Amino acid sequence: MSHYCEKVRLILDYKGLAYRKIEVTPGIGQLDLYRMSGQRQVPVLKDGNEVIADSTAIAKYLDRQYPDRPVIPTDPKQKGLCLMLEDWADEVLGLNARKAMLAAFSQSPDFRTAALPTSTPALLKNLIGSVPSEVLDVLSFGVGMGPDALHSAKASLRQNLEALTFILLDHPYLISDQPTLADFAVAGLSMYIKFPSGPYLDIPEGLKGKGVPGVADIGTFEPFFNWRDRLYTEYRKSFTPATTSSSSTRPTSIDIE
Repeated sequence: MSHYCEKVRLILDYKGLAYRKIEVTPGIGQLDLYRMSGQRQVPVLKDGNEVIADSTAIAKYLDRQYPDRPVIPTDPKQKGLCLMLEDWADEVLGLNARKAMLAAFSQSPDFRTAALPTSTPALLKNLIGSVPSEVLDVLSFGVGMGPDALHSAKASLRQNLEALTFILLDHPYLISDQPTLADFAVAGLSMYIKFPSGPYLDIPEGLKGKGVPGVADIGTFEPFFNWRDRLYTEYRKSFTPATTSSSSTRPTSIDIE
């Protein structure tokens, strides 16, 4: 569910690199992650003896080590714009998207229950859906996400999506005629604004295609989400559930953890 991991998966798929995905359990799994990488955040890429943390550092490493289908332009101006847009997506778009999505979960019972696995008993779904929004709003306020912060996040997202829609009006991609790191960053980090509807993510079916009310459902932004979905259709591989069979093929050369 990490949108920073999703950015890296998009890049790996675009480059045609095989990889094995290892989910990190919050808490105890992060201890293993710390021992391996010296920090506790995902994504972390392990390629042979190389261990790279941080999605931007991973993208730069992949371009150096696997130069086919580069995601960082060589033209100085395009490279500068690409890195600046990618950093903006990380630090602004992604953070506001996360705040807005958490607000949507607290304010919308339908959104809340859609996030539950299909195997969840109906009684538990009804219980979770019936939790008063006011209770969840209080919890959000306790972690620094009060009404003003959430209102500001949604307003920022609307302005961001408007700008992105204008940029993409007459261009296939944000920087050049080929997808770059900026495109994959914006596509991956917009996941929390509206989840892709295709078979790409290991999420409950009820969440696919759903988005933040008051942002994702604004018709003006439809061209942006159409563009984002086209990126997924053309470059993102379909999600395949993990198998525990001992007869599986040998480990691939790229691991994402």
